[in-house]
Amino acid sequence: MEYTRVYSDSDGMSYFEDRDIEFAEVDFSPPAPPLFLSSFRQASQFAFCRFPAGWFGDWHPTPHHQFFFFLSGEIEVGVSDGEMRRFGAGSIVQLEDTGGKGHVSRVIGDEDVLAAVVQLPD
Repeated sequence: MEYTRVYSDSDGMSYFEDRDIEFAEVDFSPPAPPLFLSSFRQASQFAFCRFPAGWFGDWHPTPHHQFFFFLSGEIEVGVSDGEMRRFGAGSIVQLEDTGGKGHVSRVIGDEDVLAAVVQLPD
């Protein structure tokens, strides 16, 4: 499984990085059969987020290290080097660009974007 990381370098420029999630077979909830699980990570809190159709966020850094798990709709995100990517239902984005220029984002189409947001400890 793959997710996209948005991060900033020491000059404050933001970039995309594709990352893989590795799974291991574990006996997670016996007597149910084994399943495949990634390693656990610490989280500090979570919320649900709705970006209304037509929403546009000009250049901004993320306020916290956090994951967005997109549930519906489609959003486009751009980084400092000019690359733009679209994320829809099932996409996962880790935001780490807490300093510098940040990123730009906008809702694509007439549908609101729904997401679960999980904030990570600083």
